[in-house]
Amino acid sequence: MQSDRLDTHQKAVQINLDRTKYGTFAEIGAGQEVARWFFRVGGAAGTIAKSISAYDMTVSDAMYGACGRYVSRQRLETMLDYEYHQMTHHLAPTRGESTRFFVFADTVVAKSYSRKDDHHGWMGLRFQTRPGAEPSQIILHVSLLDHETILQQEAIGILGVNLIYSALYGTGPVALVRQLLDELSTERIEVDLIEFSGPGFAHVDNRLMSVELVHCGLSNTAMFTPKGQVVQPAEAFHKRPILMLRGSFRPVTNLTVDMLNRALAQFEQEPANLHEDIVVVTEITLNNLLAGNAIDNRDFLDRVDLLRTLGYPVLISNFGEFYRLANYLQRHTSKLIGLVMGVPILRQIFEEKYYTDLAGGILESFGRLFKNDLKLYVYPHLDPGTGEITTTDNLQMAPKLQHLYNYLVENQHIRPIRDYKPEFLSILSRDVYRRMQEGDPTWVHQVPPGVALLICQDHLLGYDPEKFATSPPVATTK
Repeated sequence: MQSDRLDTHQKAVQINLDRTKYGTFAEIGAGQEVARWFFRVGGAAGTIAKSISAYDMTVSDAMYGACGRYVSRQRLETMLDYEYHQMTHHLAPTRGESTRFFVFADTVVAKSYSRKDDHHGWMGLRFQTRPGAEPSQIILHVSLLDHETILQQEAIGILGVNLIYSALYGTGPVALVRQLLDELSTERIEVDLIEFSGPGFAHVDNRLMSVELVHCGLSNTAMFTPKGQVVQPAEAFHKRPILMLRGSFRPVTNLTVDMLNRALAQFEQEPANLHEDIVVVTEITLNNLLAGNAIDNRDFLDRVDLLRTLGYPVLISNFGEFYRLANYLQRHTSKLIGLVMGVPILRQIFEEKYYTDLAGGILESFGRLFKNDLKLYVYPHLDPGTGEITTTDNLQMAPKLQHLYNYLVENQHIRPIRDYKPEFLSILSRDVYRRMQEGDPTWVHQVPPGVALLICQDHLLGYDPEKFATSPPVATTK
């Protein structure tokens, strides 16, 4: 099939022939893989003001200052600062009125004789959207998945050209994210962080861009802080104990908070976690955000705004099965991992139908899940029909799996959440959400005061005060 999408060669040629754009290329680590494209297609003098590759650490430090890690966001931003200042200082007086200046930089560790794994890098572009404008910026983190050095270098070159072309020709942030994969594939690269900033992206919400990375397959995960700042998940998890709660959070309820707080209190008391810097994370799976094949951006941002009240970072993942989530976390830490859930989710984990794609079935999934002494912290469940409370102590599984369940409980891989508040057991988030939509004011008593206040003030999750026949519920912060 024919496509009107330009290939890497054509993109580089178009930029080289455009006399209104002029830039510097600074590349550390994997070679001058991006600049090479502009040299090889011809006409590079029209694009490249300077090209530099500082391999020696002493030389690099002399230019950009000393740093703890050379393949890091800190080093990348220092490179962008230095090179952009140099370019505009020297060239703005002579051609600043007609030229859009840009600086491309990357710092990458590719496969080498001394390094066999952890092939990744930071890449960024600082550029003007019009001559004389304050610069805008795009930063991303990429993992290189090819097994050969030359293929990793090729991937970096193509990715860099895609980034520069899409940014300079204004395709928009969502289109830019998707076009990063032009002439590449998710088998070759993974981009788990992208951040837009500056006047050209004043209305871009980087949380939505994080979700787009996962949605288009560029990454299995994306992460941001309660303040909305994107962070690299691997860096946030590196060598730290992790406690994670998966949910829809539509909305956050009193049960949600009690579940997480009680689990954290127990997790902190684990002998392996004493004096450790625990990271607590709330996680939403991509499937939980999709409405058909699309993501409801407003609904997603509303849920994230409510999660901010908990004060923990949010992870978006494409891991439907818990063992896949656990495997991902275990790649980044050898410390203790705790997953928080209710009894209904624990029951689902023991349903064999979810593991038909594994040769070893449920036993293989559990072998992956409970690697490195991972623990499940399980909150009780109240049966609304019978009033019976089910805990890990009286939970019954299918007869052929009961012995396996008992083994995991006895060896403390499955831990009951204790000291919970019984009055919260009857709270169901879908029931709270339904009452919000129907105008039933009783929902306000089943969510934390801060959450209720935020929903009422900002009309989150479709809350409409006009649906109330009487005055709307009053949410206080007492």
